[in-house]
Amino acid sequence: MATTAKRREIDESLAIRAAWLHYAGGLTQAEVAERIGVSPVKAHRLVNWAAQNGAVKVSVVGEIADCARLEAQLTGRFGLRGCEVVPDLGEPGLPLRALGPAGAAFLQREIAQHPGGVIGIGHGRTLAAAVESMPPFDAMGSRFVSLLGGLARNYAANPHDVMHRLAGRSGAEAYVLPLPFFANSSADRDVLLAQSGVREVFDMAAQADLMLVGIGTTEPDAQLVASRMIRAEEIREVTRGGAVGEILGHFLDAEGRPVATGLSARTVAPALEVLRSRRVVALA
Repeated sequence: MATTAKRREIDESLAIRAAWLHYAGGLTQAEVAERIGVSPVKAHRLVNWAAQNGAVKVSVVGEIADCARLEAQLTGRFGLRGCEVVPDLGEPGLPLRALGPAGAAFLQREIAQHPGGVIGIGHGRTLAAAVESMPPFDAMGSRFVSLLGGLARNYAANPHDVMHRLAGRSGAEAYVLPLPFFANSSADRDVLLAQSGVREVFDMAAQADLMLVGIGTTEPDAQLVASRMIRAEEIREVTRGGAVGEILGHFLDAEGRPVATGLSARTVAPALEVLRSRRVVALA
């Protein structure tokens, strides 16, 4: 009964998004189907359901229409498989009130559409906000695995805390890497990952069906520094090397190219080459 109710809730959420893309974004129902990953017949039914159940109003909010246009522009410019843009709520700092619920809804849709999969979870405040926005739900046989070592002095910023909350809300199996994000040296990294139990979890992470990650900055107050995973002088070294962003401890320049740093060989996370072969969704 609970599973049926949850499926209904997820279908309603998907119907509202389908109607938004169709009416506000100007997409055809075939384009809506491709965007949200369903058949054209189901897209038609979702749009009709939203219209018949009061989810569609006559007026169109310009800001939401702008979101749909931005989605198309970003997808085309960067060759993305898909993109979802949420309205700006005028929050100071990170827009967690907007990104959190959007990330939660995405993850629940993914679980409903692909039950029983392995979902890798990265780090970051946006991911934490998404998990915080999720009500108790049925994981439908899905398993969660941490994509990185996450031991930090600041427990509130520990990625493993996000994993524990996911497991608590869903009853799913959750696997963590009880290692630091960055080893002291590349040799230490090899030793840590050679442990049998650790290696099994690391290999599971590298083969995850979906990798849900955050995108970090290289500013002096970046989360990696705030959580004391790296030192202030290390982030300055990264910035001097031309890095402007970070994914799973890998640093990238403005063109998305890897930036080699003293941290690169010590990162306890799947390599960028591995990420290129997986389905990766960033929440930022």
